[in-house]
Amino acid sequence: MPFIERLIHWAGVRGRHPAVMVGGASLDYAGLLAAAQEPAAAPGGAASSLAIIDLPPGVDLAAAFCAAAHRRQVAMVLDAGWPAELRGQLAGRARAWAADNHIPQQPDAPGPFLLGLSSGTSGVPKAFTRTAASWRESFAASEEYFHLSPDTVTLAPGPLAASMNLYALGESLFSGGTFVGLPHFSPDAALAALAGHRATRLVLVPTVLELLARRALATGQAAPALSHIVCAGAALTPATLSLVRQWVPHALIQQYYGAAELGFVAASTIQPAPAHAGAQIHALALTHVGGHGDGGGPTPGTGTALPDAAAPNAVGRAFPGVQLAILDRQGVELPAGTRGSVCVKGALVCSGYAWGDDGLAFSTLGGGWHTVHDQGWLDAQGVLHLAGRASDMLLVSGANVYPHAVEAAMAAAAGDRLSDIIVAGIADPLRGRMLVAAFRPAGDGCARKGMPALLRAAVGALPASHRPSRYYELQELPLTGSGKISRQVLAQWIEEGDARARRSS
Repeated sequence: MPFIERLIHWAGVRGRHPAVMVGGASLDYAGLLAAAQEPAAAPGGAASSLAIIDLPPGVDLAAAFCAAAHRRQVAMVLDAGWPAELRGQLAGRARAWAADNHIPQQPDAPGPFLLGLSSGTSGVPKAFTRTAASWRESFAASEEYFHLSPDTVTLAPGPLAASMNLYALGESLFSGGTFVGLPHFSPDAALAALAGHRATRLVLVPTVLELLARRALATGQAAPALSHIVCAGAALTPATLSLVRQWVPHALIQQYYGAAELGFVAASTIQPAPAHAGAQIHALALTHVGGHGDGGGPTPGTGTALPDAAAPNAVGRAFPGVQLAILDRQGVELPAGTRGSVCVKGALVCSGYAWGDDGLAFSTLGGGWHTVHDQGWLDAQGVLHLAGRASDMLLVSGANVYPHAVEAAMAAAAGDRLSDIIVAGIADPLRGRMLVAAFRPAGDGCARKGMPALLRAAVGALPASHRPSRYYELQELPLTGSGKISRQVLAQWIEEGDARARRSS
């Protein structure tokens, strides 16, 4: 299994070293291995092939996950914060899947070890299957790329059921480090855990990182032990990066773009800020971590070449061990600068869906390529630029609109005067969807007053379908349970007249 062999190793050579700490509870490596080796029986006395882990965040959840891996069960970790009805529905689907696919009890042959949950187009998360080998390969690559060692203390303040945090737990155990989680999230709780456990690494989404940096600066809480920040889920904005640099100017920041189904795709590194200068996103140095394609040159194909002015932020070069290419709808590799579907090859990819395959997400293409249909392009240096997530695409007056590209145009014009900008679509009987933009200024009242006019001017050169019709000032960010910005939540606020999104003239 992906990390059990390493857990056994670390329990033998440093059994008293803390492995998992959540709240006031902790397990060292010897204790975690002992918990993982405890026998468990399903009703009727037979060992089950499936482990449905429905526990609050804590060391018991980590032990249950390790126990499932040790018993060679297929694990599914549920978020205790989800409604009981949804958790019950997911458990039922998992049992039906195991029965329909004749998943053996304690299988000897390699097979799925994880039922991962990924958001879908409906209210019920879809489930993908992942083999132990895919995580094992991923751990080996990320251990080196993220500079992990037995001395690393990783704080992941998000819910353990989220794939990024569950992976961070396995990754930490693989490398012999210490994993720190929170029973309940708040900025103060995260900062207290960061200081109390002298965490050296943070793994989180940018919105949560901004909350921590703001709170730490407001309360004078330094983090001298923190040397490394790993961010995913969205790009760091200039405003957020500026806050982080004020708080921990010495920390190395690594961002990655990926998907639960694909694993790591591309990554970049922001070096610690010089003592004499603040860091800016445009000064980011993209660290080369691998090539792209399958070794051959680009094949001529059809697609839309994008002008530089429309280019969203770069997300980095291919992650180690990942082959990256841009393909058109016919599966033809496109030349540099031409937009198409972001596709990968490699051992980090999942095995497919157990349920919820709506045809709009993960797909396997010819030649061994896989995609979740995100749109982007590679430049001449092999750097990946994202045009937008396929699931975010909006149909406005018959035109396909990727909100990310509209946001990029407005963010470029506003610079550090804008903390956040989110574009979403709300129902409109005439156009199908009406484009709206919600913003959170980084400045004072004067900045707020002039922001809508600035943003309208920024999109003036875009097609009419790409220009938001209304602007709203955010009183707080529309977030998912895992802390990621949600266009769907924003649209719901606007359609319901929620005061958290106020119309701005």
